[in-house]
Amino acid sequence: MDETAFEKAVTVLAKAGSIATSGCGHSGIACQHFAHLMCCIERPARFISPSEALHGASGFLKEGDVMVLASRGGKTTELIPIMDVCKFKKVKVISITENIDSPLALKADIVIKMHVERETDKYNSQGTTSFVVLSAIFDALQSALLEETGFKIDQFALIHPGGAVGERLNAK
Repeated sequence: MDETAFEKAVTVLAKAGSIATSGCGHSGIACQHFAHLMCCIERPARFISPSEALHGASGFLKEGDVMVLASRGGKTTELIPIMDVCKFKKVKVISITENIDSPLALKADIVIKMHVERETDKYNSQGTTSFVVLSAIFDALQSALLEETGFKIDQFALIHPGGAVGERLNAK
C-alpha cells in the first residue's frame, strides 16, 4: 500500500466534519461497514447509496467533509457524478480502487490503490477477494484513526453498552 496516500487519508478523515461513503455491489457493502466503523469511533459517518446521492442525499455533504468512494475498476458510472458534486461543495474525495488510471482515481484528492490479482470464483467475476482487500483497507484506516484521534476505550464503552462487548467494556 502507498503509505503516503494512506497517511493523507488518515489525516483528512481525522479532520473531517462528517464522512460519507459510497460504492456499488460488494464495494458498497464494505462502504456501509466502514461508515459504521467510523461511527463506532465517534467520527460522524453514513453510507450514501450512489443513486440516492444523485437524488438529494448529497445534501448531507458540506465543505470540510470527506467522501470515500470505492470501486475495484474505478469506472463505476454511478460514482463519477458524485465526484463532481463533491468538487463543487469542496468535499475531499478519497478513492479506493485498483485502477489508478481510472476516472475515480484521476478526479480524487487521495487515491488508495487496492491490489487484487483475481476474484476467487472460477469466472473471476464475484467481488470476493476485492471485498476482503477493501475491508482490510477500511479496517486499517479505522485502526490508524484510533491512534490519530486519541480515541479511548471508555468512549467506546459509552456508545456501545449493548451485547457481550458492551457488557465486557462496562463491567465494574
